[in-house]
Amino acid sequence: MLGLYFSTNIGNGQHTFDFIAISRTAISLDTQLIFFPLAFIGFGIFGALFPFHTWVPDGHSSAPTAASMFLAGISMKLGGYGCLRVATYLMPEAAHAYAPYIILLATIAIIYGAFATMMQTDLKYINAYSSVSHCGFVLLGIGMLNETAIAGAVMQMISHGLMTALFFAAIGMIYERTHTRMVAQLGGLLKVMPFISTIFIISGLCSLGLPGFSGFVAEMTVFMGSWQHTETLYRIATILSCASIVVTAVYILRAAGKSIMGPIVNEQHLTLGDATWNEKSAAVLLLSGIIMIGIAPFWLNDLISPDVNGLMSNIGRTLLP
Repeated sequence: MLGLYFSTNIGNGQHTFDFIAISRTAISLDTQLIFFPLAFIGFGIFGALFPFHTWVPDGHSSAPTAASMFLAGISMKLGGYGCLRVATYLMPEAAHAYAPYIILLATIAIIYGAFATMMQTDLKYINAYSSVSHCGFVLLGIGMLNETAIAGAVMQMISHGLMTALFFAAIGMIYERTHTRMVAQLGGLLKVMPFISTIFIISGLCSLGLPGFSGFVAEMTVFMGSWQHTETLYRIATILSCASIVVTAVYILRAAGKSIMGPIVNEQHLTLGDATWNEKSAAVLLLSGIIMIGIAPFWLNDLISPDVNGLMSNIGRTLLP
């Protein structure tokens, strides 16, 4: 099964950690209650856990395009992986005890990230703050501690990695040609760089959860798992998280409308060129993953189901009544 072993070099030797073997070790509840928040917060910081998310916008905005794509597409997923595979899997009793707090922080991150994104005028900051919101869905699915929600969290990690990397790629291509990321200084780019503009719009539509793209499949799976809980806190968290999609649609459509559509703001942009063949190849590769998951998600679900079942076998009971 994927992700059950972790190897590292310590000193002069190779050491392998078997999470299955460790999970079978009896860890007292008191010990779990002490170490679970340390492990979860430690990994959660890398996964934009509120209120430890403040490094994300500045980190993305100051990094070059390739580094932003790597950070959002791969590195930040290690945070969600650690929260799920290490903290929750190895300390399941404590995970149940702290679940309401995880759900509360995840819901705040989703709502806060969406509204904070609406205030941004820099394309990179827009994508960075939206990542805080989207990573909140990962933590929300983990906190629900049922099979459907956890499967949705894993799907969201994959989906967010693809669509955010594609979004940063489009923003980087725009900045390389226009030398600006400010929405007010852009406009009418669809006329001069149709391929880049199309990629920008598609990644934005995936971000807002449009059906047919991976974002819709992942978020809906998280919502379905969340709604299985009948407690008031879980229902309110699910409703608020669903409502954030409306806010996401506002800032995505507004950013796309001002920077891609409409008249050309700067006449110097009339001489700009579109994407090169290597840029198109990379964008199409990421776009293929987004569409494949969005149109036919069952192959991904079948791929991750064995690991999710393994997680649930150790997590044990769910929070369902």
